[in-house]
Amino acid sequence: MSRSVPSRQPGARVLDAALVLIVCLTLVWLALRLDRLDYHWNWSLLAGAFWRAGSATPGPLLQGLFTTVRLSVWSGLLALVLGTLMALARVSPRPFRRMVGTTYVEVVRNLPPLVLIFLGYFFFGSQLAAALNLQERILALPAWGQNALSLLLGPPGQFPELLSAVLVLGLLEGAYITEIVRAGIRSLEPEQWEASCALGLTRGQQLRHVILPQAMARMLPALTGQFISTVKDTAIVSVISVREATFQATELSAATYQTFEIWITVLALYLLLSGACSLAARRLEERLARRNGPLNRTGAL
Repeated sequence: MSRSVPSRQPGARVLDAALVLIVCLTLVWLALRLDRLDYHWNWSLLAGAFWRAGSATPGPLLQGLFTTVRLSVWSGLLALVLGTLMALARVSPRPFRRMVGTTYVEVVRNLPPLVLIFLGYFFFGSQLAAALNLQERILALPAWGQNALSLLLGPPGQFPELLSAVLVLGLLEGAYITEIVRAGIRSLEPEQWEASCALGLTRGQQLRHVILPQAMARMLPALTGQFISTVKDTAIVSVISVREATFQATELSAATYQTFEIWITVLALYLLLSGACSLAARRLEERLARRNGPLNRTGAL
């Protein structure tokens, strides 16, 4: 039986219109104030920031955008794997596994991200990478190997910094994904466990074939939000000189003194990345809903 959606009250419509009018007036006021600033706008410099003049080489902002995408993808994948493993540990019937998962979540979520960034950089980037001669081994690779590393992670000359950034970001975001996955697993009805157990499935088979597929469909919106948070959190690794979008924007604004143009452009780039992630997740959610039908709503086995 379908439910009728109640129409909005006239008072709510008037309030919405008033809020829209206030926002528009505020934007107009800000535009007028900016026009009175003692500031010389120069949007033409952004052409060189994206593409170097006279060549097809990407400029600093475009290189920073590529680095941000690489960091987001690799740290997001690492966080998903780590978070899923720790979530399975947290719902495990074995006390030691639950203790490991809980300790990981509580420690990471209660530490400042900047502290973990510095610890990861000085431990891995400076100590462990030097002990393993990582930089020398990378530079000793043939040209095709260095090109592959440049495409996948970034310039080989900055590989220790980039790898430490990926590890720390994956560790940070994994703690939050752990709770998302755990909540998704706990949201399933107990009958799902009972029915799959009655079929003779082991606990690993239950999780792989019955529990996790249904839980992932329910967790998709929350996982999308966390991945968008990962995209934004990549800005913090600029403090260890990883040349992502924020670091490149900082150097450009210091060199050109065109602060507004550069940072407005960087803001638009982050909005573009976040919007693309949201749109992709929405399409995936709609496809899963069409394929599974009532499965995502009722949780039927």
